[in-house]
Amino acid sequence: MASSEAPCFTLITYPADTDAPTEQQLKSDLEKGDNKQKTEALEKIIRLMLSGEKFPNILMTIIRFVLPSQDHTIKKLLLLFWEIVPKTHPDGKLLHEMILVCDAYRKDLQHPNEFIRGSTLRFLCKLKEAELLEPLMPAIRACLDHRHAYVRRNAIHAIFTIYKNFDFLIPDAPELIGNHLDGEQDMSCKRNAFVMLIQADQDRALNYLSSCIDQVPAFGDILQLVIVELIYKVCLSNAMERARFIRCIYNLLNSNSSAVRLEAASTLLTLSNAPSAVKAAAVCYIDIIVKESDNNVKLIVLDRLINLKENAMNNEKVLQELVMDMMRVLASPDLEVRRKTLELVLDLVSSRNVDEMILILKKEVQKTNNVVEQEDNEKYRQLLVRTLHSCCMKFPDVCGNVIPMLTEFLGDIQSDVAAIDVLFFLREVVQRYPKLQGVAIANLLEVLPAIKSSSTMRGAFWILGEYCNNKDDIQNTMNGIRQSLGQLPIVEDELSKQNAEENPVDDQMTQKIQKLVTADGTYATQSALTTQTKGKKDEELKRPPLRKLLMNGDFFLGAAVSSVLAKLALRFSACVPDATKVNSFVAEAMFVMASIIHLGKSGLPKRPMTDDDLDRISLCLKVLTDSSPVLHRIFEENCRHSLSVLLSGKMKEEKEYERKTRKLVQSVQADDPLSFSHLSDRSDLSTSEDVFEVSLSQAVGHGGKKDTYDLASSKLNKVAQLTGFSDPIYAEAYVHVNQFDILLDLLVVNQTDDTLQNVTLELATLGDLKLVEKPSPVTMAPHDFASIKASVKVTSTENGVIFGSIVYDLKSGVSDRNVVYLSNIQVDIMDYIIPASCTDIEFRQMWAEFEWENKVAVNSNMSDLRAFLNYLIKSTNMKCLTADKALTGDCGFLAANLYAKSIFGEDALANVSLERSLDASGVGSAITGNVRIRAKSQGMALSMGEKITSAQKGSGAKESKPRPEEKEP
Repeated sequence: MASSEAPCFTLITYPADTDAPTEQQLKSDLEKGDNKQKTEALEKIIRLMLSGEKFPNILMTIIRFVLPSQDHTIKKLLLLFWEIVPKTHPDGKLLHEMILVCDAYRKDLQHPNEFIRGSTLRFLCKLKEAELLEPLMPAIRACLDHRHAYVRRNAIHAIFTIYKNFDFLIPDAPELIGNHLDGEQDMSCKRNAFVMLIQADQDRALNYLSSCIDQVPAFGDILQLVIVELIYKVCLSNAMERARFIRCIYNLLNSNSSAVRLEAASTLLTLSNAPSAVKAAAVCYIDIIVKESDNNVKLIVLDRLINLKENAMNNEKVLQELVMDMMRVLASPDLEVRRKTLELVLDLVSSRNVDEMILILKKEVQKTNNVVEQEDNEKYRQLLVRTLHSCCMKFPDVCGNVIPMLTEFLGDIQSDVAAIDVLFFLREVVQRYPKLQGVAIANLLEVLPAIKSSSTMRGAFWILGEYCNNKDDIQNTMNGIRQSLGQLPIVEDELSKQNAEENPVDDQMTQKIQKLVTADGTYATQSALTTQTKGKKDEELKRPPLRKLLMNGDFFLGAAVSSVLAKLALRFSACVPDATKVNSFVAEAMFVMASIIHLGKSGLPKRPMTDDDLDRISLCLKVLTDSSPVLHRIFEENCRHSLSVLLSGKMKEEKEYERKTRKLVQSVQADDPLSFSHLSDRSDLSTSEDVFEVSLSQAVGHGGKKDTYDLASSKLNKVAQLTGFSDPIYAEAYVHVNQFDILLDLLVVNQTDDTLQNVTLELATLGDLKLVEKPSPVTMAPHDFASIKASVKVTSTENGVIFGSIVYDLKSGVSDRNVVYLSNIQVDIMDYIIPASCTDIEFRQMWAEFEWENKVAVNSNMSDLRAFLNYLIKSTNMKCLTADKALTGDCGFLAANLYAKSIFGEDALANVSLERSLDASGVGSAITGNVRIRAKSQGMALSMGEKITSAQKGSGAKESKPRPEEKEP
């Protein structure tokens, strides 16, 4: 059998501020005390022994006065004591006292209490002395027939452990457990027995599974999970067994346990690539996502669906039929689940189901509009709008159904972010599809009076001013602007209203006199007093939306309206031959502009008009007064051409991103040349996508003509030396980062001529790192080596440090403990940072919300601004959001925005402002400036700042000492 694992002790700390009792005191308490005193004394002995104390003369006292006790607490403590007490002499022979202990074990295995039997069986699994276990084997066998499942379950586990460590003690263990499994009814016992058969005698386990394969759906989930694992192992090693067990996997897809269904679906995809198997597994995944309440489970299963789509093109065709089922996941309240679902569905939508998908998305948009208060409701609405946008760009035929709904929804949106996305959608539709311009303009004019937001109104006016081409649309747009402004001129109208408010007639008591005739024919008078009041708030509420925004000082909107009026007037002049109507329209447009300028300089608004806005409106007036062909061409043609260039660049970026991220199916032509890996160089091998060829070359050691092997892609680059070559123990670690875990694989070499015992790796961490488990101690022969693995959990994006030591004992007994201190392992934040993309609006919104900022000064010897920016992007794993065209050209200044996300969902923003200083000859000599970093957490901002600082040092070093063959970074 394979060598047994090292024992795992239960550690109990002893208080440091308490005086340790002497051995005589402990003996006295054990001999003369009651059960309470014996319990306390036994606890003290266990703590002291775990702390390194030795009591060589107390073993017999415990056997005589404590072992016969029937108290359950004492029996629990005795199991801990027998686990840690030395059981052999220094020469390795068993202590004579352990014969008495062995007899006590046998009595406990025959005890009428099932708890004592079960706990004793669990304890026997930790014993590593065959001499102690041999006399107990008949009692252990007898426990298999106990009436209580707790005893039988632990008896199976004990037999399995003993057979694994000392198979000569119970050579017929597989046959014994196999016969017991046939008559066992408890699921936990059957699970333990089946696990043992899988490990000890797999053929017997397969025969049992074949005999009861029709009963598997009725088994418990713990047994079903083990059965799925067995089927996976067997079918992976022997493909002929697939037909034998694949029906069982299909049946387990309908299990009541989500864990069983998930594992069964994953196993089914491994065993078969048939469309029916892919569809069954995908349906199972979707059902788990819908029914499971844990968001983490939903995200994990969604990732599996995404991987299933990307694995093969045939899978994508099968999943397209399940798009409507996937839309049920949108009922989940978690935003991340909804985002991943919409991204997956958007990739799978086809012309056959796009109409149904649009209907569901419409309902989801209406739900978000009806919800008053809900967390992430605005972000979810924005996701839905963007998804509808992408669907319409993929399938233009559905735009006619989407445009009325989104434009009607435009006036009800309270958030500017979602409204701006709707306007982006309308802008792209009217630009790309001229046939839909009439529908979009008509719906936008209909909803225009309901728009209250400044940015939304500005975007709506721009679309109307740019794409209104006929007389009726132009006149309707002018009427909409006049209606939003109210009575003109604005200043006189506002002053008249203020004068009306200040008139005393409004606030005094007015008397109404009425003449009445009395019964005797005489006249009498009756008066009634009434009051009339008006408030400024009521007047503000009665103001039209555009005038209300202008009165608040938003004259940037006024400048945008003036540009729209100028475009409408120019276009009206082109399509209407009547000069009188043209002059009337132009005069009306100029009247509106002049009223806006007058209002801005009158002092009535809350904020005065800026000079930039005044210049813009004045330019629009000049365009209408001067018939300059250049200005007319700028207003009528260049704006639309700029939008066309913007949209084409956006499409090109999307296609490039899809080409880089999407796994394309490689087609091989009949006349393609054959590739022989051993005849090609390393550079050809590095670009090869044949996984088999790459792995084969790595296994046999490929030697090419060019020695251009990139060390950065090798595992050796991640190996950290922890000790010196002259230390008694040499250690180095391979640091592997896997999402939320760091796996340390340590190679430990004994460089002495002595046998090292209890070689233990002790680690500690700084930062948001946590050691998952303590590595087990090992024993090393002279000049021997061993591999020790340790796992560290990462909880946030921060620079962390892992440090520790290696502690060992010498067999010669020269000293008790020896320590070798390890070098620190720095955890790089870049392992958790990935480039990401966001819109300019989202960037500005996050920049305003994030409260932590770190400003890093830039001082580099590099002379090329763009080269330094590219080097900074490569060093920080961030993505440049600034367009390439904005960074082109030779200029002494550069400004760019960078963005990245961590695997924990944290955002990192950076604004780079650089300047190139010139020397006396006018040549660039150095780069100065600063990088402002903003993040939601302090650790993220500080860690990114440290990374940028270190990257600057590297750039300066490379620039100052370039090698002839080295290119500029």
